[in-house]
Amino acid sequence: MKQTLLFVPTLRETPKEAEAISHQILLKGGYIKQAAAGIYSYLPLSYRVIKKIEKIVREEMDAIGASELLMPTMQPKDLWVESGRWEAYGKELMRLTDRHDRDFCLGPTHEEVITSVVRDYINSYKKMPLALYQIQTKFRDEFRPRFGLMRGREFIMKDLYTFHTSEEDLDVWYKKVRQAYQNILDRLELKYRIVNASSGNIGGASSEEFMILCDIGEDTIVYSDESEFASNTELVDLPVGALSPDGKGHILHAKGIEAGHVFKLGTKYSLSMKAMFLDQNQKQQPIIMGCYGMGISRLLMAVLEQHYQNEIALWPDEIAPFKIHIIPMDREGSTAHAMGLKLHDELAKKFEVLFDDREERAGVKFKDADLIGVNYRIISGRKAAEGIFELHNLRAKTQTEISFEDLLKFKF
Repeated sequence: MKQTLLFVPTLRETPKEAEAISHQILLKGGYIKQAAAGIYSYLPLSYRVIKKIEKIVREEMDAIGASELLMPTMQPKDLWVESGRWEAYGKELMRLTDRHDRDFCLGPTHEEVITSVVRDYINSYKKMPLALYQIQTKFRDEFRPRFGLMRGREFIMKDLYTFHTSEEDLDVWYKKVRQAYQNILDRLELKYRIVNASSGNIGGASSEEFMILCDIGEDTIVYSDESEFASNTELVDLPVGALSPDGKGHILHAKGIEAGHVFKLGTKYSLSMKAMFLDQNQKQQPIIMGCYGMGISRLLMAVLEQHYQNEIALWPDEIAPFKIHIIPMDREGSTAHAMGLKLHDELAKKFEVLFDDREERAGVKFKDADLIGVNYRIISGRKAAEGIFELHNLRAKTQTEISFEDLLKFKF
């Protein structure tokens, strides 16, 4: 793709409202544009990354046998009254009224809607287990939106719901989803801990959070330096250096960003909303449910927060906006430009390639390239006439001269 055709409105100055480095890069790099506090447009660069994060999530959800659907953003008050959450959810619930004076909310989550869907179709033990997920925009009227996409009023989220005839079956699926979440975060090359957590407004018997270790995290977690023990300080407040409760290692503290949350809902919603099924003895039983959320837009920022270096975006290869970025050191009509474009046309047959064809100085091109964060950068410069280019691997911090022919065979 030619860079003149890609809408990337980069900034030279750092916006004053951006506290976190990741937020600064997203604004300076033309990834996002604020419409109001906690509400952003995802511009082409960020949307390319988000689509790739979604692809990873879909692959892992589909691998465990979940089916994707899409539920309405606007949810009727009646369903929330049935569950008892219309008043209990509090001021974060964005409420609205239509022209007929009927009350609705913009969904912060979808337990009520999915329960209403399933209760009308799942009436026998033979139709379970069932796993349904969606990727959709959610709304929460946050009192204090901050850190860009980290805590917003409108955000993209994946939520999965599972339906079971027994607690044992719920346990099986809970472990499946838990492992799928680990696969997702591993593929995103994130450092994280799984911690015991409070179920909050969602409810249920127990829950765990997937916390991305990060200095700008709003939660503090305690964890062992030698085992998998970890917990939110809301539940366990142990001092640094204390013996881990499991007897393995000692306690450390860290800040964390909640990227995912998994819940064993049990019968909280099926009882209040009368989602029942007939068991093998033809007796009515409440459906047992699990709920599993993951913040897609939050992951975008969390990945960047863990991977930037010296204000340079360094995206993991699987979600980078492009695979290769070609930068000619001269303008159109020059040999460097012509050879760079020829290389682009060949490599683009196999990879996502960005070619900087703009009429800009080399310094501007490099600064913008740092913000775009493509790992493989090819410079078409003085030796282009000889068919020689500079290949930079930004993450490995390597640089080498390489021929046109070898670039076509190179394993990017």
